[in-house]
Amino acid sequence: MSKQKKNMKGNTKGNNNNWMYFLLILLFGYFFFFQKETNHNKTMDDWKEFQQLVVENKFSKIAIDGNENRAVGTIKKEYIKEILGVDSIIAAYPFLPAPEGTVTVNIPSVDRFVEFYDNNHIETPVKYGVGNGLLISILMNILPIVIFVGLWVFIMRKMSGGSGGMFGVGKTRAQVYDKTSPNSKKVTFKDVAGLSEAKQEVEEIVDFLKNPQKYTELGAKIPKGALLVGPPGTGKTLLAKAVAGEADVPFFSLSGSDFVEMFVGVGASRVRDLFRQAKAKAPCIIFIDEIDAVGRARNRNVNMGSNDERESTLNQLLTEMDGFGSNTGIIILAATNRVDILDKALLRAGRFDRQINVDLPELNDRKEIFKVHMRDLKLDVTVDTEFLARQTPGFSGADIANVCNEAALIAARNGKAIVQREDFMNAVDRIIGGLEKKSKITTINERRSIAIHESGHATLSWMLEHANPLVKVTIVPRGKALGAAWYMPEERQITTYQQMQDEMCATLGGRAAEELFLNKISTGASNDLERVTKQAYAMVVYYGMSDELPNINYYDATGQDWGFHKPYSDETAHLIDKEVKRIIAEQYDRAKQILLEHKDQHHALTEVLLDREVIYADDLEHIFGKRQWVSRSQEILEQQSINNPDEAAKNLLENPPSDDKKEQDAPTTNK
Repeated sequence: MSKQKKNMKGNTKGNNNNWMYFLLILLFGYFFFFQKETNHNKTMDDWKEFQQLVVENKFSKIAIDGNENRAVGTIKKEYIKEILGVDSIIAAYPFLPAPEGTVTVNIPSVDRFVEFYDNNHIETPVKYGVGNGLLISILMNILPIVIFVGLWVFIMRKMSGGSGGMFGVGKTRAQVYDKTSPNSKKVTFKDVAGLSEAKQEVEEIVDFLKNPQKYTELGAKIPKGALLVGPPGTGKTLLAKAVAGEADVPFFSLSGSDFVEMFVGVGASRVRDLFRQAKAKAPCIIFIDEIDAVGRARNRNVNMGSNDERESTLNQLLTEMDGFGSNTGIIILAATNRVDILDKALLRAGRFDRQINVDLPELNDRKEIFKVHMRDLKLDVTVDTEFLARQTPGFSGADIANVCNEAALIAARNGKAIVQREDFMNAVDRIIGGLEKKSKITTINERRSIAIHESGHATLSWMLEHANPLVKVTIVPRGKALGAAWYMPEERQITTYQQMQDEMCATLGGRAAEELFLNKISTGASNDLERVTKQAYAMVVYYGMSDELPNINYYDATGQDWGFHKPYSDETAHLIDKEVKRIIAEQYDRAKQILLEHKDQHHALTEVLLDREVIYADDLEHIFGKRQWVSRSQEILEQQSINNPDEAAKNLLENPPSDDKKEQDAPTTNK
C-alpha cells in the first residue's frame, strides 16, 4: 500500500473516531439535561394500606427484602393512575425500557408478611431474598459523575494535544496540490501576464526544487521564504497559483486567517501540523495568503490590546521557519499588501529571504494582461490592445479583468454579436466614473453651475504647462459625480514641485470658476478640495517642499516607531497648517487670475458644453487655439479634425512619434 493510501486510511479512521466522540457527547448531554419524568415509585408509611392493595390484587408481583424488612409491589398497568396519579410511566432514556410503577413499604417482619399472605390466600407471586439496593444506588449516582469527569478529561487532552485536537480543530486547513491533484494544472505562468521580474524570482524557486543539483554544486542554499508585496489586485495570489500549477512538488495553500481560532493554542497547533505534513512531503512549497492576519507586529505593551492567541501563533510560525528543527526542502511563499505592519522578526533574512514587489502594471504589462483576458471574448477587428493599455494608466490586473468583463456585458446589453472598441471605452468610463445617469433631474441653474465648474477645469488644464492634457469633458452625471473630465496623465516615476503646483491649480479651477462667474460657491468642489488638501499636506509633511519646513519628512515608512504621538511639536503642527493654507491659497489665486485672463474663452466653452453635454480636445483647440505646451503625441492628437479622441489616439499608435518623449507621452483617459 502506498504512502498516500496509508494517509487516506489514517484520516478515515480519525474521522470515524470523531463521529463516535460526537455521538457520545450528544447522548451524554441528553442523558443529563433532557431526561423525562421518572417519578414511578411511591413509598407508604401505613402497612395496612399496603395490605389492602395486596388483597385487592393490584400488584403483578411482590419482592420481599429480608434484611431491610421491606416489601416492594409492582403495580399493574391499569392501576397506575389510581395509585401514582399518572396516566402511564414513560421511559427515562431512549435506550432503556419503560420502568414499572412500584409501591414500597416497611413491614414488621418477614414472618408477619408470610402469615398475612397465607391467611388471605393471596395469589400474587412473591419473591423472597436479600436486596441489592445499595449497590444499584451507588452505581446510579456515582457512575454518571465518573463518566462525565472521564469524558471531560479526555476532551481536554485531545484539545491540547498536538495530533489535531478534538474533531481536528488543531489540524491545518491547507489545501494540498501535488502531481495527482486535479486542480494543480489549472493556472500556469502562461496565465500570468506581465510581472516579468516577479515571475523570474518565483520561477527560480520552482527550478531549484526541480533541479537542486544545478545550484547546490555551486554551494548555493535553497531560500527559505519569499514574500509577495504589492497593492490589491496586482496578481500576488495568481502568481502563487501559477507556482502550484508549474511545480512538480506538493503545494500547501492556505490563508493567514485559517490559523485564527477562538480556542487557546489552536493556532499554534495548526502551524505545527502544517509543518509536520510539509516535512513528510518535502521538498514542497507552503503558500500563506494575507499573512498579515497572523503576522502583525507584536505589541510592546502587553496590557494595551495584545492578543495572546495570535502572538503565540506567530511565535510558533517563527520557530518553525527558523528554529532548532530542520525544515530542509520547505519553501514558504506569502502574500500581503500591508508589509509595513508585519513583525520585524518575520521579515529578517533566514525566514523571508526575499521580498518580491508586485507593482501596478506598466504600459507593456497592461497590454499583455489585456491579451490574457481577451482570450474568450468575441472581438471586433477595431479592438487594439495597445490603445486600451494606454487608456488605463494605474489600473491593476484585477481592474483590467473587470474592464474586459464589463465591455462584454455592455455589448450583450446592446444586442451586439461582438465586442467593439466603443464597448471597451464605455467600460473604462463606467469603472472610473460610475454608471451614467442621463435620467437624473437637474435644474437649469444646476446645469449651468456644473458646466462652469467643468469648464474651469478644462481651461486651466489647457493653459498650464504641467497639467494633464484634457481628453473629454461631460456634464452627464456618472455615479455620484454630476460632471467629469478625463485627462491623459503621464506615467512618470517622480513628480516635481512645479508639476504638483500646476495639478493643484487645475484641480481648483472648478471652485475658482464658480466664485468668479457665479459670485457663489457650491458643494460640487468637495472631491477637488479633498484631493488638493491631501496633496498640499503631502508636499509639506512628506516631500519637504515647503519654504518654512524644507527638506523634512515626518513619515514613518515602517509604521512601528510612531505609535501614540505625532513626531513634531504643537508649534510645528501650527506651522504645517499655515504652510498648507498658503500653498492652497496661492494656487487658488493663480487659478482665478488665469480664468480672468481667458474669461471669454471660458464662457464660450461653457455654452458649447451646455449645448452638447460632451466635448473633446479638438473643441478646446477651436476655442483656445493650439496648446502652447504639448508633447509630440499630444500634438498629433490635437491635429486630428475629428470629434472622437479614440480615432486620434489610434492614428497616433499607427504613426508613433520619433522624438525622445515617446515613452512618457501616453494617450490615456483618466478622471
